Amino acid sequence: MERETANKSERILDNIDTVILGKRSVAKLLLASLLSGGHALLDDVPGTGKTMMARTFARSMSCSFKRIQFTPDLLPSDIIGVNIYNQKTSEFEFKPGPIFASVVLADEINRASPKVQSSLLESMEERTTTVDGVKYE
Repeated sequence: MERETANKSERILDNIDTVILGKRSVAKLLLASLLSGGHALLDDVPGTGKTMMARTFARSMSCSFKRIQFTPDLLPSDIIGVNIYNQKTSEFEFKPGPIFASVVLADEINRASPKVQSSLLESMEERTTTVDGVKYE
């Protein structure tokens, strides 16, 4: 199993190298973060490929990818999702937000309100979120 994981990891890193040059050490740290069940913070100057790294990382693993641009007017429901009334079925349906992707890039978190930051951090820590009293994984 260890050898299989090592082989898959090398393939992921090699795939990332075909898209982003000179960032293998960053890719290794991202992969280590994923394998340990954690999160990663990419901090660098604008235009250095952070979004491309996250997108390529997700594609290399055949995972879904979403980017959230945090702004002062963003609401928690914008990232978590919302229940919407369906007139045909006369029931509310949950429409998941971008937080439900496998790889989520949260861009400029510091610009969001404390309430939005809190809902993001809750989702990251607990790996669940609650909407209208219902928990979602």
